[in-house]
Amino acid sequence: MTNETFHVAVVTAGTSDPSSTRLLADRVAQRVEAIAARHRHKVTTSVIEVREIATDVTTALTSQLITPRLQQAIDALAAADGVIAATPVYKASASALFTSFIHVLDNDLLIAKPVVLAATAGTARHALVADQEMRPLFAYLRAMTVPTSLFAAPEDWSEPALANRIDRAAVELVLLMESGFAGKVRDESWDSYQHEFGSAGGTEVGIDLDTDLMRLATGGSA
Repeated sequence: MTNETFHVAVVTAGTSDPSSTRLLADRVAQRVEAIAARHRHKVTTSVIEVREIATDVTTALTSQLITPRLQQAIDALAAADGVIAATPVYKASASALFTSFIHVLDNDLLIAKPVVLAATAGTARHALVADQEMRPLFAYLRAMTVPTSLFAAPEDWSEPALANRIDRAAVELVLLMESGFAGKVRDESWDSYQHEFGSAGGTEVGIDLDTDLMRLATGGSA
């Protein structure tokens, strides 16, 4: 497969400017672009700075209202062939800003999409957050997280090991995008997943509402 154009969405929840979380995400995106170019592909990248839509995320959590700015971020994820998700770590967990953004996403939005998980922190004690907290979160959304997760504490930035892990994660993302796995899942087995009415960006409307369970859910009787 050659001369493909892949779209990568970068989700970064750093709160400062400049942000080490954004720096890590950018390094991954740059390597993805370089590796894809070696495979004769082109990569376009869109960046979702969650701190810039923090009030929009809060509004969605409390009122289910999706603002135009939040919808733009959701649309970027829906159109993405691959995702790079990066969060700072606070109190041994992914930031509340990051998880709140993930919580407002449609459960069907990332089915089978390849995702690189990345986290930054002020101490290496938080090195397992990407695998122990972020990976289960994206597993719930049925995304395809790449095998290599990334973590950077201050002492890691100058270490060759971080660059090697970034390269490995970038290769994994490119290969998964090349495989077309997410598109094949959508084409061949979408109906075998459990969906909510109106999910998948409002396109999932083929759910049978005339069942005992659905009648109970809407206040009727079985």
